[in-house]
Amino acid sequence: MMRDGSIGVALVSRQVMVFQTARSHTRRDRFLDVYTFVPFVGADPGVFLATQVPKARITTSDILTVFPPADVLRTRAPSAGMLKLPEEAFTEFNQICERTQERYERMWNAWAMSH
Repeated sequence: MMRDGSIGVALVSRQVMVFQTARSHTRRDRFLDVYTFVPFVGADPGVFLATQVPKARITTSDILTVFPPADVLRTRAPSAGMLKLPEEAFTEFNQICERTQERYERMWNAWAMSH
């Protein structure tokens, strides 16, 4: 079960994004209604802005990680459409981005070698 306001990282439109659930979901739900956020470059580390299409529906298989409830309680919203993750959650987000990028590069290299 994911409660309303849970925060995690998912692959949305082939991009790693932070999400926040828009409502509570049960284990049987295959899709989640979420708000999506991307890093705000140049700002404080850990600040995320709502995407151009902030409300989305993602499949549960797109979820890469869900942050613990303690992180959710420490997450701030400096203003509407923004999130500031705690340092540990931001570090985990960056690690997930790096692993995903490396995976895409390996796939590309394997494809390029086969042609």
